[in-house]
Amino acid sequence: MKKVVVLFAAFVLLTLNQAAFAYRASDFSNDSKIVAAITLLEQAGETDVLRNLQKHAIRVSFDDLTSYTYNASKAYAISTYNNYGTRVIMINSIYRNAPVEQIACLVAHESMHVKRIADLEEETIATQKEAATWTRLKVASKTYPDTKLTRRLDKLSGMYLASDANNNIIQSKIASSGFYRAQLGLN
Repeated sequence: MKKVVVLFAAFVLLTLNQAAFAYRASDFSNDSKIVAAITLLEQAGETDVLRNLQKHAIRVSFDDLTSYTYNASKAYAISTYNNYGTRVIMINSIYRNAPVEQIACLVAHESMHVKRIADLEEETIATQKEAATWTRLKVASKTYPDTKLTRRLDKLSGMYLASDANNNIIQSKIASSGFYRAQLGLN
């Protein structure tokens, strides 16, 4: 009888734990392209991305970023707060027609931002996640458009693959970038 009670309790705990992380990709966005990107992340096993999206009740959308950032032409996506204090990820609307794998990479990057103000460590983690996601999701037999986003992702992937425990190339690039130095308060 004890075994049955213990097994039942374990079953209930496991069921509750899984229910805590239950979601639908459409919980995060109404846009079909973004839903497809989040579904792709789920299929790729990117549970940390999905948990961050769920934990922070994040909504993801395409948006014109000119009113949110001083240099919208450089912003691929941003993680910010709306007027109600809810975290949102806004992907620059100029990338609306980008391949779903690339949208997934932008969502993965921005989902890693959990602090109100990013620092070097968080930006490094987010950029590494973006690079690792592109490295995993890029389809070798597919031809991607020659865009600024494709070139960025390919460059990040190369840096990610060339890095090791003693030489984090992504972190070094972020730390030496004038754009990030100003944004992260490293000056």
